[in-house]
Amino acid sequence: MKVLVSVHGRFHGFDLARELHGRGLLSALVTTYPAFAARRFLSPSVPLITAPWLEAGRRLHARLRLPGQSDLWVARRFARFAARHLPEADVFVGWSGACLETLSAARRRGMKTIVERGSTHIAHQTEVLREAHARWGLAWHGTDPRLIAREEAEYDAADLICTSSSFARGTFIARGVDGAKVFANPYGVDLSSFTPGRPAPAGSARRRRLLFVGRVGVRKGVPWLLQAFRSLPPDWELHLVGPVDPEMPSLLARLPHERVVLRGPVPGSALSAEYRAADLFCLPSIEEGLALVLLQAMASGLPVVATEESGVLDAGRDGKEVVAVRAADAEDLACRLAGLAEDPEARARMGAAALARVRAGFDWSDYGDRAVQLYCQLVGNASTDGNAPFEAVTSRCRRSESRSP
Repeated sequence: MKVLVSVHGRFHGFDLARELHGRGLLSALVTTYPAFAARRFLSPSVPLITAPWLEAGRRLHARLRLPGQSDLWVARRFARFAARHLPEADVFVGWSGACLETLSAARRRGMKTIVERGSTHIAHQTEVLREAHARWGLAWHGTDPRLIAREEAEYDAADLICTSSSFARGTFIARGVDGAKVFANPYGVDLSSFTPGRPAPAGSARRRRLLFVGRVGVRKGVPWLLQAFRSLPPDWELHLVGPVDPEMPSLLARLPHERVVLRGPVPGSALSAEYRAADLFCLPSIEEGLALVLLQAMASGLPVVATEESGVLDAGRDGKEVVAVRAADAEDLACRLAGLAEDPEARARMGAAALARVRAGFDWSDYGDRAVQLYCQLVGNASTDGNAPFEAVTSRCRRSESRSP
């Protein structure tokens, strides 16, 4: 079995390609990244097909703050580029929004086709974000309707849709997509990069730190986090790590932000230190797939408070390895954060349980194993029920891999 991966940008497509290549199953990785940039994340032996002018155009559009959105322009051209450069493969995996034309070409070549969607169903995402921005009196320019139509056409055309969480999968089913066509494969984490820090000694004078990592804006639930944080004891401070969305300055003028530190973006190489310096992690997203930062925080031994929408219940069990809260509910969030803030022993127990959880099935190799089993299942024409256990297809996958060139 050979698998072709096509991703406009990087996302977790590079992680998937790396895992497939390590198993001898990657046909090629098609990406907008130039080869020299892709090699920073991948070994020199990974076969690449690149369209760097599209990546340059997208970044230039953002840097110059040109009018309109570049997403549709890049998506169309990348899908057509990939369709013209298809190598031989048994399975095609393309990223949503930028694979419509490639899906057709892959099917004509006899490939099984999978659409990777890193978030919820695009119609669900659009509706949730529109309502949330309106709730805070903010303008939201939304997703180009033509891009929504592209994605929905891709959902229809693909043999399978792969999401990253059970919550995201449920939004497809709620929109009428057959559940047997939608699968959830949680991401992995680099366990060598994210490791626990040393707990602060008892009686330490330093402030305790509640950490948030992600885009600082409405989608990640930051307005509700700011409301909830004011109920924490005065020896706590909130660190917001990540790029700040344009709407946040106006929100900060209306919301409490004492003891709140806006850190801005942090280089990936320095991110592990942010986790090790924290005492508690929170991600109250209102819309998401499975946030990679959840797994990074858990691998760092942090107790995690997050919404079901963040994918947290695919990462751990509520009340054991993680704490799940209701989205857009500052009161519920405040109650659960305060409980952990005031109980260092509970934080230590949950952080240790979270660490054990990710070590037992959430590194990138585990993600790769689940993906390969799913692809074998699809190529073998077996049931692709999104709830079917991976173990049921293990033997078939091994037979398929043994026949791979």
